[in-house]
Amino acid sequence: MNEGFETLAIHAGQEPDPHTGAVVPPIYAVSTYKQDGVGGLRAGYEYSRSANPTRTALEECLAAVEGGARGLAFASGLAAEDTLLRTVCAPGDHVLIPDDAYGGTFRLFAKVLERWGVSYEPVSIGDVDAVRAAVRPETKVIWVETPTNPLLGIADIAGLASVAHDAGALLAVDNTFASPYLQQPIGLGADVVVHSTTKYVGGHSDVVGGALVAASAELGERLAYHQNAMGAVAGPFDAWLTLRGLKTLAVRMERHCDNAERVVELLASHPKVTQVLYPGLPEHPGHEVAAKQMRRFGGMVSFRVAGGEQAAVEVCNQTKLFTLGESLGGVESLIEHPGRMTHASAAGSPLEVPADLVRLSVGIETADDLLADLSRALG
Repeated sequence: MNEGFETLAIHAGQEPDPHTGAVVPPIYAVSTYKQDGVGGLRAGYEYSRSANPTRTALEECLAAVEGGARGLAFASGLAAEDTLLRTVCAPGDHVLIPDDAYGGTFRLFAKVLERWGVSYEPVSIGDVDAVRAAVRPETKVIWVETPTNPLLGIADIAGLASVAHDAGALLAVDNTFASPYLQQPIGLGADVVVHSTTKYVGGHSDVVGGALVAASAELGERLAYHQNAMGAVAGPFDAWLTLRGLKTLAVRMERHCDNAERVVELLASHPKVTQVLYPGLPEHPGHEVAAKQMRRFGGMVSFRVAGGEQAAVEVCNQTKLFTLGESLGGVESLIEHPGRMTHASAAGSPLEVPADLVRLSVGIETADDLLADLSRALG
């Protein structure tokens, strides 16, 4: 029986507790477990870095909603990225990354992994032919965000999976902006999905976490070995909060999308906005691909402001309901200036973002209130 997304999000990995009948997985605030004789583990648990029942529930649910073989939960999105890359790459290897990507991901490649001997090359991931041309014999991973952060570019996941596999490389898809509800990359050929579960999966701006979901059991086992060996695991309370958020992801994403579409409509007609970046717009270059591989177009909206950098900063400073802050994907709306905030680490690089860019994470408040707040800020 193929259960629907909402059913999986609420039930996968979350059977009622056999001892008490509790319908929510308990928070196992425990570091070690009694063994029934040397090597006699109960349900495989020995030490909570290796495995914890609360984390197991989250990992099984994440694997189910992404359609993967194995899910793994981490202390942050970057911890998940680092573990993935150090599992599948070695010094001398090469990775293709988006020329528009999260600043922390760029920093991980440019300031950490490059010193370790892994080279990277930014490429336009919206152009399958350009990605194919950039592949080298030593390319081990094609790293994709779709939509990208913060310019909301779209990658053809199926097309890039073909390019990666033809080259003997893996396709890794950061699915944070779309969330598992709007997009399932593994079903389109991706080898592994990456999440900052801090964002839409957690959904309430109260927990930091990350996740990997592997398409194959073999890759999942390799990742699990390194998760344990490297140790940046999600704690039980963080796993419990993230799992609680995941239960309502479907209904939240529908409202995020509804509100984002209203915001885009306002921005597209505003005289002080020079460009709106949103894959739901027919004129967006990735619109047709996004329409094929996404359920809807998401709650992230970016736009460029007439008057340049200072005007963009001023808009960020003038909103009241849109809170000025980093991160995204929570129930409350956020506004930020990527060039000075989330993407400051990309300044002076090929990933530097336009200075007149504003990024919105559109929350689930009353849409009319959000529109009034943006109208006041834009003037």
